[in-house]
Amino acid sequence: MFKDRSDAGQKLAEKLARYRGSDAVVLSLPRGGVVVGREIARTLGLPLDIIAIRKIGHPFSPEYAIGAVDDKKAVLLNDSETESVNQAWLADEIEREIQEAKRRVKAYRGPRKPVSIPGKVALIVDDGIATGLTMRLAVRSVRAQSPERIVVAVPIAPVETINNLRKEADEVVILEPPEEFLGVVGAHYIEFKQVEDAEVIRLLSEDQQEKPSID
Repeated sequence: MFKDRSDAGQKLAEKLARYRGSDAVVLSLPRGGVVVGREIARTLGLPLDIIAIRKIGHPFSPEYAIGAVDDKKAVLLNDSETESVNQAWLADEIEREIQEAKRRVKAYRGPRKPVSIPGKVALIVDDGIATGLTMRLAVRSVRAQSPERIVVAVPIAPVETINNLRKEADEVVILEPPEEFLGVVGAHYIEFKQVEDAEVIRLLSEDQQEKPSID
């Protein structure tokens, strides 16, 4: 159990201590993942950036992911789930979430350039994982940018999701035993309040001010 996302980030930073001061970058999934990533980046002296991945939720259970998209229009779907939903609805939802991903990149990063990924160790961070679709798409999006190594770092995720991610990432770092996953990420936090756009912008801006020479 974690006090909040900052607490989870501090604990993950301890697990990732070998990357302190190295040529690694922290890539967080907004919004909650940015709070976790900020703690890791601050503790290890690494640059922080975002990967704008958006979940496609089931029409009758929006919290349950049946797909994911990014701001570059990459799409990853759970075919066994999406084949049973209205396809016109799905197409509209995919387009809507792509536009939201684009909005987030523009709003969160502002005029700053994205961090350089080729040849570096990419630490991909979130506040927890359920189905794993958003994180799997994040891994694929980063892999396309030719990093030296991809490390997925999260506080909690279920067994099946971790097993799937280990097939795609070079390493998966997790804090709580996957066998103890409680069904929803928020159940592993004492405080799990909604993270707003303004907080993400503030955290990214603070990180940039602390590390102005790192691109």
